[in-house]
Order: sequence, then structure tokens, then C-alpha cells
Amino acid sequence: MTGGLRSLLGGDRDEGDRTVALFVDGPNVLRDEFDVDLDDIRAAGVRLGQLVVSRLYLDEHATPGLIQAAEARGFEVVVTSGDVDVKLAIDATELALDDRVDVLAISSRDTDFKPVLEKAARNGVRTVAIAPGEYGRSDALRNAAHESFVIEE
Repeated sequence: MTGGLRSLLGGDRDEGDRTVALFVDGPNVLRDEFDVDLDDIRAAGVRLGQLVVSRLYLDEHATPGLIQAAEARGFEVVVTSGDVDVKLAIDATELALDDRVDVLAISSRDTDFKPVLEKAARNGVRTVAIAPGEYGRSDALRNAAHESFVIEE
């Protein structure tokens, strides 16, 4: 973990009172080369505060077993036949702009989400970039977020 989560959680609200939206870019995170566990990603979100949104975005090729496993771990699964990145970006930006969350966490290695993190930050939302292993870390996401860390294998 770079910088630690403690620095992210400063401020007047207790850690448990912070509302967190966790968005996971399935096609870019759940790859064999990263060996990332959905439980570890969810645990990272929980450490940031109270998860009010926990979504895993998948494409139409997702297996029923993956969908079932994600739902069993508390994720709302969003399957799209279009571009996963576009759907996730729109949903995350919309949520960050309507003041429902204190923290926006995105687990991805895709720099497409840099504008989402920047917009959320300009709206007063704390941002976190969660990388799927050192190899999957995006410098652009890390630099755009208030805080970033890596899910270790």
C-alpha cells in the first residue's frame, strides 16, 4: 500500500461514517496474470469506510460462475454488451456528482478512468485508485487519485 489508508481517512467523520463507492473494472482486473481475489478488493473498499455501492463491471463474455461468485461476495454485477469502461465511467461520475458518497474507489489499470477521478475530486469526493498488482498499476490513475494502493498477490 502506498501512502497508507490512514491519511485518506483524515477529517471530521469517523472511518465507519464515510460512505464509499467501489467500482471494479472486471476485464482489466480479473486477469490470470494478476491473480486478484474479489474478496481482497472488497476488503480494501471496506477499510475506506461504509460500502454503499460495490459494483463489478463485466462484458458479455463473463461466465455465470464468475457472476455468481461476485454476487456471493456482495458485489452488484453489471454486465454490458458495450464498452465496460464507458458504462463504469458514466456510473461512477454520476454517483460522485450527486453527493451520495464521500470516497470513490476505482479498481482498474486503465487510464480511461483518470478523468472520472479528477472530476470526483473537483466535486469534493476523496478518490482512491486500486491497482491489481504492481504489474497492473497505472501511474496516471495513481497520480490522479488522492490515494492509491496495490492489491498484492
